[in-house]
Amino acid sequence: MFELRLMSPERLVETVSDALQELDALSVSVEDADAQTDAEQALFGEPGMPLPKEGWQRSRLTALFEKSEQAQHALEVLQAQDFFIGCEVLGTQPVPEQDWVRLTQSQFAPVQVTPEFWIVPTWHEPPAAAQVVIRLDPGLAFGTGTHPTTRMCLRWIARHGSSAALGRVLDYGCGSGILAIGAAKFGAQQVDAVDIDDAAVSSAVLNAQANHVNMQTGRPDLAQAAYQTVLANILATPLKVLAPLLWSHVALHGHLVLAGILERQAAELQQAYAPYCRLAVADTEDGWILMTAQRA
Repeated sequence: MFELRLMSPERLVETVSDALQELDALSVSVEDADAQTDAEQALFGEPGMPLPKEGWQRSRLTALFEKSEQAQHALEVLQAQDFFIGCEVLGTQPVPEQDWVRLTQSQFAPVQVTPEFWIVPTWHEPPAAAQVVIRLDPGLAFGTGTHPTTRMCLRWIARHGSSAALGRVLDYGCGSGILAIGAAKFGAQQVDAVDIDDAAVSSAVLNAQANHVNMQTGRPDLAQAAYQTVLANILATPLKVLAPLLWSHVALHGHLVLAGILERQAAELQQAYAPYCRLAVADTEDGWILMTAQRA
């Protein structure tokens, strides 16, 4: 295998990527060329909403070819095109044979939620300090513990689970089921995990079995009348649309816990939920917030 590496300005990334595919590249990956530097600019967006901008200022494209001759031919063809002006050739080089499974696994280390609470892939041993462990491998559904929104929800569960306050729990938009599993491990009386994505439902079932916890998993119509804890780690726009539905599931003295919200979206969520409750920011991490409310 051989790889061809290029630098491209934002406006040319899609054009160059398409051309590489037409030139028999096995794959084309695009990375932020300014990542981990002072020039890096984070991009936040949501499905169905306009992007703040189309992409990074500069992107590093890596195209994989089966043979060196193919990589060299692709480079020669690209350099002859008018649209290639503004791009930079970083070079070609052979790709050494690797154990890709082991390499992928090495990118997922145990994740600390609290000093005693950890998310640990199956190929790692739990840390010595871990008293509560969720065994979870990366999969098709969202929720591995690496995202700040997931960690904030799990921290909230850990704080309230120790006081036996979780009661009956609804995890709405459960993804991998990680929040539901966390609630079950911290003593929830009953846990229902629901999602509109069948792949997520299947993933949550398997993850619950792997963690030896009992919970009901299915489509949203599985959700019953009232829960002491309602968790929803989705995104701000669907959370606003779901406001009346989610609040209707919160029992008297129960808690609503919302995540997937950027700091700048706090006022929008508070306004959307104002007819039902008073949302407050309960936690923050890396530009994301956790918002909660309690039915008085």
